[in-house]
Amino acid sequence: MDSWRAANVPQLPGRGPAPRLINTATGQLTVAAAGPAASLYACGITPYDATHIGHAATFLAWDLLIRAWRDAGYQVSYAQNVTDVDDPLLERADRDGEDWRALADREISRYRRDMTALRVLPPDWLVGAVEALDIIEPFAGRLADRGAVYQVDADEYYSRAFDDRFGSVSGLGPAEMLELFAERGGDPARPGKKDALDPLVWLAARPGEPSWPARFGRGRPGWHVECAAIATHYLGAEFDVQAGGTDLIFPHHEMSASHARVALEPDAFARVYAHAGMVRLDGEKMSKSLGNLVFVSGLLADGADPMAIRLAILAHHYRPDWDWTADGLAAATARLDRWRAAVRTASASDQPPVVGQRVAGEEVLAAVRERLADDLDAPGALAAVDRWADAVLAGQPGPAAGPAAARLVQDTLDARLGIAL
Repeated sequence: MDSWRAANVPQLPGRGPAPRLINTATGQLTVAAAGPAASLYACGITPYDATHIGHAATFLAWDLLIRAWRDAGYQVSYAQNVTDVDDPLLERADRDGEDWRALADREISRYRRDMTALRVLPPDWLVGAVEALDIIEPFAGRLADRGAVYQVDADEYYSRAFDDRFGSVSGLGPAEMLELFAERGGDPARPGKKDALDPLVWLAARPGEPSWPARFGRGRPGWHVECAAIATHYLGAEFDVQAGGTDLIFPHHEMSASHARVALEPDAFARVYAHAGMVRLDGEKMSKSLGNLVFVSGLLADGADPMAIRLAILAHHYRPDWDWTADGLAAATARLDRWRAAVRTASASDQPPVVGQRVAGEEVLAAVRERLADDLDAPGALAAVDRWADAVLAGQPGPAAGPAAARLVQDTLDARLGIAL
């Protein structure tokens, strides 16, 4: 399916450092990609209610990573899926008396518009599950050819016993796995399964539900095999970063990685796993099931500046959980106004540069690069820009003011933080 239009990204002088991320699988800060190429797979939306602030925060984190890689001179390959057929989508369509395909198309279009407004760089491949069936079904067949798939009634399940590294992504024990598996779409109590944690690979056709032909009979794929197949098809058996929210660590990323290791090769799938924290509203995780959602489209319709929305999100580091508040958006709007005023003031200054003195814009660029290379420390990068703006608006003498400094700060904000002033 079509992605969305990419924003223009200014070229900055020099090269930024290679970004490092906390790898969920090891807990260690590690270089995200050795270069000169870098690859990212980000789990995308299930399009029955998009795009809330939790979605936006997750995809903004990976946008920072893409921008950091490109600033380091890397050639980036980025794939993202859309689970455009799944139980939640079908249930919502049935509840509302709407065709599931029309619902998915509408929400995918809204997602594209929201990402464009927030200046999130698009993936090279935005891939729907339905259009990828000819990729997913053969991948599931490879699991079957290795003897790792068995039947329960007419449904096909993956046997995790075939992977001796199962659990290496999440590091969880059996009890925690069982609890999360039950909470997050698994069926540990289903009779006939060899292991309670074995996930569904192919769901046999149900009356009134969409289905497609396959070697297993008519049906549709499970969620975990969907992402394993799409990621490895577009990025190769081994790629750099698998990214998503912390709610995907288990079972989704654990299962997808396990599928790939058994279907392809022992070291298949991601080298690094990066996960964004959850966004709360009034202390509760923002989720569709709870209905406590703040939508990007709703904020935009109410007149919020999309750059203020972006700044409100970037004020929080991507890994911890945090709370969305009206006060946070107001503070981001005030910060954006202050930065814009500082750029206008600096651009209008006739203060000549001091020979041999570093232009303040260069200091801002260096600081932003340094902070974002350290596990995407967006709050630290924003603080560096704040210091420059404070100096300009306070009328302090020195290299902070001047058109050259203003231009470089503006380009830094645009290229590295995605903030267009």
